[in-house]
Amino acid sequence: MNKPVSGTKGAGMRFSVRQIAVVGLMAAVTCILAPLSVPIGPVPISLTNLAVYVSLYVLGMKEGTLSYVVYLLIGLVGVPVFSGFTSGPEKLFGPTGGYLIGFIPMAVLAGIVVDKYYSNRIACFAGLAFGTVVCYGLGTAWLSYQAGLDWKAALFAGVVPFIPGDLAKITFAVLAGPKLKRQLAQAGLG
Repeated sequence: MNKPVSGTKGAGMRFSVRQIAVVGLMAAVTCILAPLSVPIGPVPISLTNLAVYVSLYVLGMKEGTLSYVVYLLIGLVGVPVFSGFTSGPEKLFGPTGGYLIGFIPMAVLAGIVVDKYYSNRIACFAGLAFGTVVCYGLGTAWLSYQAGLDWKAALFAGVVPFIPGDLAKITFAVLAGPKLKRQLAQAGLG
């Protein structure tokens, strides 16, 4: 059942049925968690980054990032999976879209650290935090541009209120991620 499924001929990308299933499953988890949000201004508090953090532990950098990209594509085509049950190009390319796009480099950078230092909680915490800072930077620059805010106003709208919650989400992922991965592996799903 783990026969590789290839993409376009000669593309060099091969995924097993298991890989496709777990990427789809984590994309579905993101689709469930991300719309749950608290609007506090132009940028809502959501569980999107928590879903990405956990997927990096469960799937690793490549598959975790791919699951997030699948989630973005689902939202882009109109399924209401973004914060507040929104969707479409207007959301993805609107004022908060920089944060949505910023989760891609966050997943890659943090995922590299999680893959390499999986059992080192301090290194993984630092990797997830660094990836989040990169996401903050991209999202804040885009928010500033799209909403016509100066850098400081965009920073206070899109970063400062989120720091405590994001640190809590990172802590949760660092503590729960390895345990969840072990339990899935014991169940034959990891």
